[in-house]
Amino acid sequence: MTSLTTHTPVNGLHHITAISGSATRTHEFWTRGLGLRFVKKTVNFDDPGTYHLYFGDAEGRPGTIMTHFPWAGVPRGRAGSGEANVTQLSIPQGSFGFWMDRLAARNVETLRKETLFGETRLVATDPDGLVFALVERADDPRAGWTTAETAADVAVRGFHGVSLTLHDGAPTAAILTDLLGYEKIGQEGAVTRYRATGTGEANVVDIVEDRRVPRAGQGAGRIHHIAFSVADDAAEMALRARLVDAGVAVTPQID
Repeated sequence: MTSLTTHTPVNGLHHITAISGSATRTHEFWTRGLGLRFVKKTVNFDDPGTYHLYFGDAEGRPGTIMTHFPWAGVPRGRAGSGEANVTQLSIPQGSFGFWMDRLAARNVETLRKETLFGETRLVATDPDGLVFALVERADDPRAGWTTAETAADVAVRGFHGVSLTLHDGAPTAAILTDLLGYEKIGQEGAVTRYRATGTGEANVVDIVEDRRVPRAGQGAGRIHHIAFSVADDAAEMALRARLVDAGVAVTPQID
């Protein structure tokens, strides 16, 4: 596989898109619950009868946008291997207690405290079962969207990263490091962390290797896709060419 050493790396995550059920319930949780701004409503271009909901910061900047395809009545998906399965959101240092109390008051499922790579994080699920982690970071300079209930000292600032569960992490790791410009920065047990070198934010991809779990199944509460950020159209097409040359299946450029 061709090395990326002479090429510009990606700028971390651009957006994460999940499948959900009720559009109204999704809107309520991600705005009233997690305090994100409702940036816009469009349609799913592959299924124009379905909304595409965008949540993020004040300007809808790359690295902050969580989007949803709300298919009413869609059954829940199945967690497993071969998927992005944890959306990691950055929160200010010292805001863990606020979020634990806030989400507990909303009867959010599976609240638990974890420490991973020295970072304190709160892991929970949204109403469709989508797993997310609120990760305390002292060095994130971004300003989150503030509301009457989520002030600047607790507001979600955007993505920290994403976690993937795979039976074998090596092929995906090679794409991250050799083609997208990520670097391996650590390992804890079955979790290997990679960080984008082109940005300081929304730059983490964790690969969890677990050969015991079954293959994941799409449905409500599962991540549909993740997107990486690049500088411009030219950088996008150059990266596409490198991926194709390396044997990776890539779509044409889509407007």
